[in-house]
Amino acid sequence: MCPKNYGHKLKTTDKAGIGLYLALAYRFLVILFIYTFCRIGFYMFNRDLFHDIDAVRYLRILYGGLKFDISALLYINLLFIVLHVLPFQFKYHQSFQRFCKWLFIISNSIGIAANLADFAYYRYTLKRTTATVYGQFRHEQNKLKLAWDFLLDYWYLLLLLAALIWLFSKVYDLVKIHRTPVFNWKTYVLQTVLLVAVAFGTLTGIRGGWGFGTRPITLSNAGEFVETPDQMALVLNTPFCIFRTLKAQKLRTLDYYDEQTLQQMYNPIHLPADTGKFKKLNVVFLIIESLGKEHVGALNRDINGGRYKGFTPFLDSLVNESYTFTHTYANGRKSIDAIPSVITGIPSIREPFILSIYSGNKTTSIARLLGDKGYETAFFHGAPNGSMGFSSYTHLAGIKHYFGQNEYQKKGDTDGTWGIWDDPFLQYMAQTMNTLKQPFFAGFFSLSSHHPFRLPDEYKGKFPKGHLPVQEVIGYTDMALRNFFRTASKMSWYKNTLFVLCADHATVSWLPEYRTIPGYFSIPILFYYPGGQLKGKSDKLVQQIDIMPTVLNYLHYDKPYFALGFDAFAKGNDNFAVNNNDGTFSFYQGDYLLLNDGIQNTALYNLKTDRLTEHNILRQEPLMAGKLEANLKAFEQQYTNRMINNKLTVE
Repeated sequence: MCPKNYGHKLKTTDKAGIGLYLALAYRFLVILFIYTFCRIGFYMFNRDLFHDIDAVRYLRILYGGLKFDISALLYINLLFIVLHVLPFQFKYHQSFQRFCKWLFIISNSIGIAANLADFAYYRYTLKRTTATVYGQFRHEQNKLKLAWDFLLDYWYLLLLLAALIWLFSKVYDLVKIHRTPVFNWKTYVLQTVLLVAVAFGTLTGIRGGWGFGTRPITLSNAGEFVETPDQMALVLNTPFCIFRTLKAQKLRTLDYYDEQTLQQMYNPIHLPADTGKFKKLNVVFLIIESLGKEHVGALNRDINGGRYKGFTPFLDSLVNESYTFTHTYANGRKSIDAIPSVITGIPSIREPFILSIYSGNKTTSIARLLGDKGYETAFFHGAPNGSMGFSSYTHLAGIKHYFGQNEYQKKGDTDGTWGIWDDPFLQYMAQTMNTLKQPFFAGFFSLSSHHPFRLPDEYKGKFPKGHLPVQEVIGYTDMALRNFFRTASKMSWYKNTLFVLCADHATVSWLPEYRTIPGYFSIPILFYYPGGQLKGKSDKLVQQIDIMPTVLNYLHYDKPYFALGFDAFAKGNDNFAVNNNDGTFSFYQGDYLLLNDGIQNTALYNLKTDRLTEHNILRQEPLMAGKLEANLKAFEQQYTNRMINNKLTVE
């Protein structure tokens, strides 16, 4: 039997000191179990706020929650872990172990307290608490009284906290280290190897996975395990949300205009434009990595006296069979900005929407709206599942089927960095879409035209290199698209399908016409309907967030919906385009581009007469600058206030 108050004594034959590592793993598992208990308690405490969660779905939520708990606990216990894996003898001394025990108890008690606080506080915010909580209360003069009243109202949570602290401190003592091993060179080597292994495991756990294209998990990744955004709180834990939002930008309510004036100036609620019968066309979005407009010859016939050829012969032929526009822009400069812009009609402002503290807001998407009309929905991305957070976000956007590298069964088609080469994966997509029930919505995100700009061995030297490394691999992706359309054209669904092709963002530029602010955001946007008469070109401004309302209105979608963009096919040219890079707005309307640093206007250009943006006419045309600034403020107010108040859907 173990002596009283000493717990289990690890074997005295532990000459290499491995027992300390086993004790570390044991204590981590104990606190991980308590976090799962807190997750279950959070759900039970707020069960009336969550609907349509059966046993199977809840088990998936618990499973997903482990990933976020592990990440949070590794953050909280990072110092505790480091002190245990340093390959030095002092860590076995009793006084040092007592210090580590109190470090473990105090740090984890704070984490548990944060989880328990959200048992009650969640009802008031409908979100897990984030690092912005201080900003919410910093202007309150009676913070201490508010805290005291909260504790009085929820005194039983304080008792639960005390009980949990007592419990895990007692369980902590069930395993103790009583022997200090003799350190020799073998011990140092072994424990150094263990240090590296633990460091790698810790980094993997904090990131939520490992892989070249895998981003560290953030709040939006919880969407992978739930059906609706509000359920994300069941997967997340409060310490994780705080850690992940320490540097997050919190929006502040804007009041430039009263509500009536604001709605007249700019209203993101789209109403049915006509009474035409809904057209059940299949819809396919093709989002091409780094395909700046500069690289498409057919969209640059005015450059070099019409002699500029570009690097996309297939897309050049597709342009002639499609409807496109003279001025087409991305809403961001990163891949992660593109998905919500194109699918949900929500751009990233200042930081990617997917990574922001508002990613858990209730949103709609073209996939969800069409899904409600009976559409099958799918998304294809040849990277390892989880890369860029796409699988999580598309699931949250209502897309039912995700096809990534995990589902692609054929071996040997990976590029060794990002995932499956575009050509074989697009063929896989065409064949898989052929199994979907019509009508369907399908999205695709390419990956081959990305740094390090490699080609399959059999295609090296087959495409023009150009002045930029990306241009050779864009030639490969263009060929892959040609092969995709050739395959798809033989399938029964092809002529009943509306294809929309765009880029996620532009990339580095060579031509002077694209080494400008508008050039850095210029991308192709094509609407191609092989079974209908949809051809032409317009001078209208079009951006990524316009794709969703344009497609829905073209299909005669018959219900109101939310999207921050415009219908590109609507009459009139009073629409605008907007993008934001590091806090600076680029606002396009008519022939003009206004730059605003978030506080004041900094430049105004007439793009019709000054394509290279060499002449700032802000002082010469103050009235035009004022008009554009007023519309920019209307956009900012709608975007900001709706984001803060979680009003990104039709109520």
